[in-house]
Amino acid sequence: MGIAAEVFRAILLATRPKTLPAAVVPVWVGCVLAWKLSGNWSPKLAVATVLGAVFIQIATNFFNDAIDSAKGADTDRRIGPKRVTASGMLSRRTVMLWGGVFLLLAIACGVVLVLAAGWPILAIGIPSIYLAFGYTGGPFPLAYRGLGELFVVLFFGIVAVCGTVYVQMLEWRPEAVLLGLQVGLLSAVLISINNLRDREEDASTGKLTLAVRWGGRAARILIWFEIKAAAILGLGWIYFGEPWLVLGTMPLWLAGFRIIWGVLTEPEGPRMNRLLAIAAVQLVAFAGMFHLFALKF
Repeated sequence: MGIAAEVFRAILLATRPKTLPAAVVPVWVGCVLAWKLSGNWSPKLAVATVLGAVFIQIATNFFNDAIDSAKGADTDRRIGPKRVTASGMLSRRTVMLWGGVFLLLAIACGVVLVLAAGWPILAIGIPSIYLAFGYTGGPFPLAYRGLGELFVVLFFGIVAVCGTVYVQMLEWRPEAVLLGLQVGLLSAVLISINNLRDREEDASTGKLTLAVRWGGRAARILIWFEIKAAAILGLGWIYFGEPWLVLGTMPLWLAGFRIIWGVLTEPEGPRMNRLLAIAAVQLVAFAGMFHLFALKF
């Protein structure tokens, strides 16, 4: 394998492709909801929104890779996917540079959205851009303070869905808050499983996730709560006169049960990677079922 191919492979690995559904799903379901409520949607704005979200997610992943390595949070004990900075595949400077490139691409997409929807998108975009770095870096890194799950619910759930609906409709809708909470909780399941898997390593390096702060038992209960809360919130669609959308939670009855059973019975460690994959499928399946029932009914 040539040097160029090795660098490309390292860059692709650093983007963490398996995490990107968490950026795509809020935009996907937000556009579906906007169409359901108004009968219209803009493909151009949808593309700009989803690209902006994906670029911010990738930038966050690059910064996370470099910063965790610098802080010693990625060690030889790691049982998750390989990190390119800690493994020496790329230098910290190169990884940070690529993070900056993707952040600039996200800003370019943001300009399109601000021109279309005005200052509210700017108000959403500025903190989102900062937190791409501030999630693990800066004076108050959220991931190191046990705020990772809250960050995901807010920004990969409520803010992302409500922002997408606003871009499409130019109005804030309470339905978007409900949908954003569901998406945010299901996305937080990914973070919670990841943190439970890495609890011992994180504790040894001073990364105080909720799993470290609360302990393994409470971390398992948190995952149970996130899935159950997302399912129960689905009943809120009855209040909005869309009872068929309750069935969007069907994947939670199957994949969610498997995740909960695994979390409550399996030991922390590499086997959690399978549960992580199921949680990603659960998130995408929820979006697919929501789309289906929104389209049919």
